[in-house]
Amino acid sequence: MTHVFPRHTKARPPVALRGEGAYIIDETGKRYLDGSGGAAVSCLGHSDPDVTQAIKDQADRIAFAHTGFFTSEPAERLADRLIAHAPEGIERVYFVSGGSEAVEAALKLARQYFLEIGEPGRTRFIARRQSYHGNTLGALGTGGNLWRREPFAPLMVETSHIAPCYEYRGREAGETPEEYGLRVADELEAELHRVGPESVIAFVAEPVVGATLGAVPAVPGYFKRIREICDRHGILLILDEVMCGMGRTGTLFACEQDGVRPDIVTIAKGLGAGYQPIGAMLCSGAIYAAIEGGSGFFQHGHTYIGHPVACAAADVVVGKLTDGGMTARAARMGAVLERALHEAFGQHPHIGDIRGRGMFRGLEIVEDRATRAPFAPERAIHKAVKAAAFEAGLICYPMGGTIDGRQGDHVLLAPPFILEEAQIGELVDKLATALRVALP
Repeated sequence: MTHVFPRHTKARPPVALRGEGAYIIDETGKRYLDGSGGAAVSCLGHSDPDVTQAIKDQADRIAFAHTGFFTSEPAERLADRLIAHAPEGIERVYFVSGGSEAVEAALKLARQYFLEIGEPGRTRFIARRQSYHGNTLGALGTGGNLWRREPFAPLMVETSHIAPCYEYRGREAGETPEEYGLRVADELEAELHRVGPESVIAFVAEPVVGATLGAVPAVPGYFKRIREICDRHGILLILDEVMCGMGRTGTLFACEQDGVRPDIVTIAKGLGAGYQPIGAMLCSGAIYAAIEGGSGFFQHGHTYIGHPVACAAADVVVGKLTDGGMTARAARMGAVLERALHEAFGQHPHIGDIRGRGMFRGLEIVEDRATRAPFAPERAIHKAVKAAAFEAGLICYPMGGTIDGRQGDHVLLAPPFILEEAQIGELVDKLATALRVALP
């Protein structure tokens, strides 16, 4: 008998008892290779002694001090470390407890920025279809996933959505990747003219789209054009790196590979590597200066922001990602994983596309490889793959509705950066087993 409210009331998950490196072990002793880091969270695996020691040490000193009264040494250290590696122009860090909170803070800061500079008419956002920005109402409102949005649509912030940069499905015959990128980026310009650019606060996008599309990076030139359009119309660019950031794609910030400078960027998941709940919203010096020189007060906040124990853990994590070389290792092992996936599934009759960057990879499942036709949604292929993989001892992240929120299936892989080559082989073998069981 349990009193826990689970994610699914008709499923009884096993009890996770302990973690060892890249594995989670349940109460029966069964070992699961964590091929998705939970949800792209556990970048350092499940038993890093340095991170756990930092948590213990900080708890012994002081576990909590409300930011309405105090700052803390761990928060100050972590902010300094992040800004030292942040994109150009990013100068301030606002700590929260997770990814949805980070996006919510970004949306509210963006709105308040325009109030501070005397542009109160800016009230709406533009984002992309098949994006996912979190589950709080503001974050969900900017997200573009139909299945997640539909029940709560009447409660959401005003947002319009343009096409994603989804080369596998969107690039036309005879069109170069660069031409395709410029074409879909220009949808932002068209939408700005449709709604009136003076009414728009920001454009929100994931540099590499995670949960809803399955590790889809933008084509070359796409984000540079997006940045140009934002600058031309005076709107902010908010990049959501909650899932794809913190070394996951082979650079600490995913946007580094697109050569683009955000005004606001959100991070979480790999920031704490799962050891403590933490996220952050980072903003430009110009945005901070508008608040500082105006009301002086960001009208937002939660009880646990800047939590000293969470910041102490994350400071060790980010140190390992940067000075410790784990981001470089993610790039290196990501190339090994990419080769292994192409060798195993490059000619698979039901794998249409293999994509991603670093240790962030997606496989799109199709019924017909030649036509790219998806399986009927009623088949729920993604659920069958997830169940078969779990039975085989592999944790992965399959999702449905890849194409339009209803049709399409993919598998997302985001394993720990500590993975060895032999474990990449294990991951691929167990995924192959799952596909054999789940697919006709």
